[in-house]
Parts: sequence; structure tokens; C-alpha cells
Amino acid sequence: MKRTPAGELTRDAIGERVLLRGWIDSRRDHGGVTFIDLRDRSGRAQVVLRAEDSPEPAVALTAARDEWVIEVEGEVVARAAPNPDLPTGEIEVIADRAAVLSTTRGLPFNSATALDATEETRLRYRYLDLRRPELQRNLILRDQIDFEVRRYFHEHDFVHIETPILTRSTPEGARDYLVPSRVQRGSFYALPQSPQIFKQILMVAGFERYVQIARCFRDEDLRADRQPEFTQVDVEMSFVEEGDIFELIEGLFEHIFPLVGIEPRTPFPRMRYAEAELRYGTDRPDLRFGLEIADLTEGLAQSGFRAFQSAAASGGAVRAIAVPGAADATRKQVDGWVRLARQHGAAGVLTLRNRGGKLVFQVKDTLTESELSWSAERLGLKDGGLALIVAADAPIAAAALGALRVAVAEEYGLVDESRHEFLWITEFPLVEWDEEDGRWYSVNHPFTSPDPRDLDRLESDLGAVRARGYDVILNGVELGGGSIRIHEPGLQQRVFGLLGIGEEEAEARFGHLLDALRFGAPPHGGIALGLDRIVMLMAGADSLRDVIAFPKTTSAASLMTGAPSPVDSEQLAELGIRVAGEPGSQGPSGDE
Repeated sequence: MKRTPAGELTRDAIGERVLLRGWIDSRRDHGGVTFIDLRDRSGRAQVVLRAEDSPEPAVALTAARDEWVIEVEGEVVARAAPNPDLPTGEIEVIADRAAVLSTTRGLPFNSATALDATEETRLRYRYLDLRRPELQRNLILRDQIDFEVRRYFHEHDFVHIETPILTRSTPEGARDYLVPSRVQRGSFYALPQSPQIFKQILMVAGFERYVQIARCFRDEDLRADRQPEFTQVDVEMSFVEEGDIFELIEGLFEHIFPLVGIEPRTPFPRMRYAEAELRYGTDRPDLRFGLEIADLTEGLAQSGFRAFQSAAASGGAVRAIAVPGAADATRKQVDGWVRLARQHGAAGVLTLRNRGGKLVFQVKDTLTESELSWSAERLGLKDGGLALIVAADAPIAAAALGALRVAVAEEYGLVDESRHEFLWITEFPLVEWDEEDGRWYSVNHPFTSPDPRDLDRLESDLGAVRARGYDVILNGVELGGGSIRIHEPGLQQRVFGLLGIGEEEAEARFGHLLDALRFGAPPHGGIALGLDRIVMLMAGADSLRDVIAFPKTTSAASLMTGAPSPVDSEQLAELGIRVAGEPGSQGPSGDE
């Protein structure tokens, strides 16, 4: 008999004989009648074993416990007491034959108790955790999204091309994962952080429209939304402007987000980077709530409060957000906000409360009534509201208030979870200054084209040069980013030089790209979308780990396989490698 998926049984199957195979999700014994919820990938169905009517299956499954693998045959009947919470809740299967296919030893957890186990335990026994219906739904959704992405780009005349996994190291930003070469001792491959250079070369090669569901690797500190290996939807197009990329990606999102009931409104609004930082304190603002940042510097620069005077006099800013209904915030709440602001470089947070129309500043007798009234009017601080004020250098004030804005909105339930606000952020800075290294670094990567309007400022005012870069945001989460690329070899060399990459170094690291640009490169641009992050948002998951089959920990380790792991000395010798500190090694300062 052909197997029937348990989760597909409906009232239409009543009277039919079926064969089910799967795992015991739960078992309930009631005297001579046993009820088993049998689970497979499609869902669950109730199986009934009646010892009096069919003793054989009851005996066969006497010792069966949760997560044993079994098979049963029997007739589908209507349930006397339907279960409205179960898709198959109107039917059950009366078993007249049963067999155990596989047993299990003592379980560290089952699908019902998985969330009571520690995360380390669930990652160690990931195959058990993956039996949870929630994770299976996430991965099935990921498969659907992957399929629809491929179909969308195929219908838009893109060619899916695989680029190398073993390539050369071109460190710029995150650290590379290095792979030693056995046949060329002392030389190393690098796992790609992205297919960036290859996809640009494919434009030079004339493919015009490239896409790849690409695996990428970055050796960086991890968070809930970061993994050392990840998947991105990598796109490149020739003869395009920014608007062409925007239209393409908006169409993709219109295609895939309805899979989970989200209908994007297109075209997405666009916001310049500088405006986003000014109004929201971040380049990925969540537009599902207000709490826009207001600048109070003008009205408070000459106030009697020294911190405001000092910030304004040093070229900094006094900025704030107004939180409706938060005038009675406790000292404990405010202390928490102070800690959050300090994590972003601010000295602290000051409060201004509106209680019954009376304005109360945290530091008494330092602001005049007119200064208080002006501040409240500028902020739109209504009765019952609370203002959180930060005085600091403008970038620090923006970062602190950007973080506070999100934290306070979540704490006071100001986020409309039913809304899905997509947004394009444009005109990023081309470079940012690193005080520690004393040099400029690319905000995106060194192949991003400067804004043509700013080319005459490259040598004179590099920090003010805008890039032709863009990010796409959903509810405060970056879904992807890209840019129009530099396609002229002279301009590329010029940008390398401004980043401290001399001609010799540029040829050594990026010579293959520079050579390609010298042989007729079309204007081109593209974007990389984080597939893991998109699936996480579409699935409503809390972490990337919930949408990746075998994720790593925050220390980039696989608890299930034990990777990374030591390798034996013979393998290392074959590669010409010694580990510092081991017998025979010269150590980190030695010759080897």
C-alpha cells in the first residue's frame, strides 16, 4: 500500500484504508484504548488502538514511546469529538496493523519540551530540534522563497551563474576564512565574503543580467542576525541606474512576500541617509511608529544648563524624542535608558515631563519657563508625555536616540505589528574615517561609484562625498544593500588611492578586476539581499538560527558536529603548517 501523509487526511478520506509512517508525537493510554498522535512532515493525525477489536497493533506498540518511528494501517473514520485546533481534527485512523520501524534511547527533549531545554542542548541535538513543526515550517517556507526567487529572476531574463568558493583573499572589512593550499605551500585560498568582483567581471563578459543564490563567509563577531556562513540573493545588471534596481527588487518583494500574507505597497518611499540619521538616528529606521528626533540646540545653546551650553559650543547637538504617555516613567526605567544611551557613547539621558500642563525638567532651576515651553512646542510634548534628551556630538546623539527610540516604542507598545514598512535609503557617504587606523574606509566597498555631483570633492573633501549606494529596509531591518559600481579603471584607481591602496597593492589585490575594466566595462550596478534575514522576517522568527538548518553559535561553532576541530599532525604536515605553541613549533614570533 502506498503511504499517505498524515497531515493530508480530511473528511474526504473517511472509509478509506490508509498506511501511515512517522514519529510518535504523543501517546495516551485509556484502559483498553490507546491514542497516538502520529507526526510526519505534513502534520499530525490521531491513531486509535483498540485492544479488544484489534489486539495485534496494540501488542506491537505496547512498548512504543515518544519519537519512536512506527507504521500503522487502518480505516479512516470520523472522530466522535473533533479537535478544531488540528487540521486533521475531524478524523482518526482505527489501526488494525502496526509495526515499530525504529526505537529511541532516552531523549534530551522532544518536540513538545524542546523550548524548555537550553539553546546549547538544542543545537547539540539539532536533528531533534528540527522535528519541531515550527522549524520545519520555517525551512519549508525558505524552500518556497528560494524557488520563487529563482523563478522571478528567470522570468526577468537573468542568468544564474555560480562563482568560485575558493578564491583569493582581498581583505576589506570583515576577516576572511582562509584555506591552505596543499600543492602551493604557504599560499591560501579565501572563502568569499561575497561574489562582488566576480559578478562585476561577468558584466564585463557581457552577460548583462546575473543572479546567484550565493553562499558567503565572514569571520566576524556574531549576533542573533549574523552567522559566519550565510546565503544572499546576489544580483548584477548592466546599463542600469538606481531606479532600475529599485523597480526590480520591489517587484521581487511583491512576488515573494504575499507567501506569508504581506502585500508590499510599491513604489517604496526613498530617504536620503542624512535625513534618516537626522530624523531617526539610524540608517535603517523603523517607520511603524513616530518618535522622530527633534533638534533643540538652537533654543537651548544659551540656557543655564552647562551640559547644553557645552554641547552647542563644541559643535555638538542637543536632541530629543517625545514619548506620549510616558510622563510617569519610573527611576528604574530611566536608568535602563541611560545605560542604553551610554552603550552608544552618550554621557546619559535627561528627562522633561509634561504633567497636567506643568513642565518638569530633570535638573531643577536650570531652564527658564520660556526655554521649557519652546522645547515642549518643538517636540510636540503633550500632557502625559516624556521627553528624553541627549547632549553630545551629533553622531553620538543620533545613535543614542536612535536606539532609545526603538527601545521605548517596544516598551510602550507603540509599534504597529500589523504594518510592514519598506523603505529605500540612498546617498550614503562614500567613506568613513577610522580614528584608530588613521585612514578612510569604504562605507560599502571600494568598488562603489561616487556620486557624479561630488567628483570634484574627492581629493578636497572626501568625507563629504556621497556614494551611489542604497539599502532596502523593512521595519527597521536591513534586507539588502547595493550600489552602482565604478566601471572606469581610472576612477577605480583614484578611489583606491584615496583609501590608501597604492597602485602596486591595487594590482596585487585587485589586478584581475582592473584588467577586466580596461577591456570595455559597461556601466553596471547591483544588490545583495540577505536571504536568511528575509526568511526570518517572513517566518516571524526571533533569530536566524530558526531559519537555518544547521546554524553556528556566537563563537562560530557547530555543537552538533564539533566544528571547528583539531586535525591530526599528518594533515598539517601535508599542508606545511604547524600550530603555534605545539611541540616543534617556533611559536607566534618564530620563523614558521
